[in-house]
Amino acid sequence: MCPPASRHRASHDGPSSPRSRRYSPDLTPPWKRKASVPEVPADRDLVVEEVTTGFCGAVVRVEKTAQGPTVTLEDRFGKLRVFPMEPRGFMIDGKVVTLVRPSSVAPAPARPTRTASGSVAVPGARARVARAGRIYVEGKHDAELIERVWGDDLRIEGVAVEFLEGVDDLPAIVAEFAPGPDARLGVLVDHLVPGSKEWRIAQSVTSEHALVVGHPYIDIWEAVKPSSVGIAAWPKVPRGQDWKTGVCRALGWRVAHTGEAWQHILGRVRSYKDLEPELLGCVERLIDHVTVP
Repeated sequence: MCPPASRHRASHDGPSSPRSRRYSPDLTPPWKRKASVPEVPADRDLVVEEVTTGFCGAVVRVEKTAQGPTVTLEDRFGKLRVFPMEPRGFMIDGKVVTLVRPSSVAPAPARPTRTASGSVAVPGARARVARAGRIYVEGKHDAELIERVWGDDLRIEGVAVEFLEGVDDLPAIVAEFAPGPDARLGVLVDHLVPGSKEWRIAQSVTSEHALVVGHPYIDIWEAVKPSSVGIAAWPKVPRGQDWKTGVCRALGWRVAHTGEAWQHILGRVRSYKDLEPELLGCVERLIDHVTVP
């Protein structure tokens, strides 16, 4: 039997009568209209129940097909079933919902990234126990620059870096270290040019298990590319003057704060691309030398 209101013609009621306001503009009675249901993104792992079959499972994937979008569900036994994503086709916690496309796209597989030195990064890698081998550099600034660019590589390889506070002590340090097949020593020296004092000292301690290499720059500052620091070139400092002080003076930096100047320089180094090739080659040789199996 039809509901009582259906026996009345709409034209018999005035436009403002209570009965006429019970119809939608298309004259569909309210008791025949479907109530709206929530739209829920079909995100992965969302648990839903398909209303027709009662199949309950977690969303595995959503796909586009010629017949429309489908959703694949996996139940607790690992069984997979594919259903069309029809309106009002699913239930969550006993309430009817309409599944719509996922709210986010699954992230793309992670691509290999590189360390500051250009090596392929190893996600989640732990630092290796320190080797007996060591790399020595002349000073604190040298050690900080190497850590900035090669730190990740050195930790994975288990190589420690220490500084000498000057190359004059190198012979005594090498003698005490006593490099051998299982404890190789690598040394990075500033301004290592043939005939220099540094060159003669390096020659005196070089052996099969002790490698001394050096760059041609007066100071490690100069191994950072001028363009990375934001200058046209490193200033020429007259012989006999303190090089760092002369650089600060020529560039208008505070002369009494060379440490502050170094932090500014170091802060501009992001990767190996900010360093001169001569330094890159030296450090790579040292790492290879001390990590020989």
